[in-house]
Amino acid sequence: MFGSTYFNFYALQTMQLGETITITFAAPMVIAALAGPLLGEWAGWRRWAAIIVAFIGVLIIARPGFAALNPGLPFSIAAMLSYSLYVLLTRRMAATESPESLIFFSALAPTILMSPAVMQAVIPETPFQIVLLLILGFFGGLGHYLIILAYRRATTAALAPYPFLQIIWMLAFGYFFFGQFPDTYTLCGAAIVIGSGLYVVHRERQSRAARLKGL
Repeated sequence: MFGSTYFNFYALQTMQLGETITITFAAPMVIAALAGPLLGEWAGWRRWAAIIVAFIGVLIIARPGFAALNPGLPFSIAAMLSYSLYVLLTRRMAATESPESLIFFSALAPTILMSPAVMQAVIPETPFQIVLLLILGFFGGLGHYLIILAYRRATTAALAPYPFLQIIWMLAFGYFFFGQFPDTYTLCGAAIVIGSGLYVVHRERQSRAARLKGL
């Protein structure tokens, strides 16, 4: 989670909110691909097909060879991969560790790693800035805690696609607060990635229904 947050801050220096969240949408595909060798939750050929299609969507957004590479793109991809590993580790450890211990140590590690940078950090000067940082910390911690609870109750494939709902908020915030709106390539790539994720959700529901019927 530290890597995901760290790299995302660097990505946002040169990329729009809509672009970074679209790259993040590749995470469910990476999670589905790695859940087999790491967790024993193997994906079938249909899910692998969705993963390949999602990767094509990411390539459309990145447009390698057709435009200058956005310097924030590697950071955004690194943030997505870090988040994917966080989800997989959470899924594995949630079976034996309490949610409180997982959220505590995932917060303690970044605190230790970033403590040297605190000496050079810009201190908030206004009450409004302080309130914003406190809100960021509260909802960030709450979100991570809820993720841990969710992965104690469901598989990675079942839960991974739900972050797709973020596209609505990220596009809205980017437009209203920063006057940003993704270009045509980003929108097309996002549609492909989201469509792949929704297909994974559909396949997961079908598989779950078949297992329940077999019982």
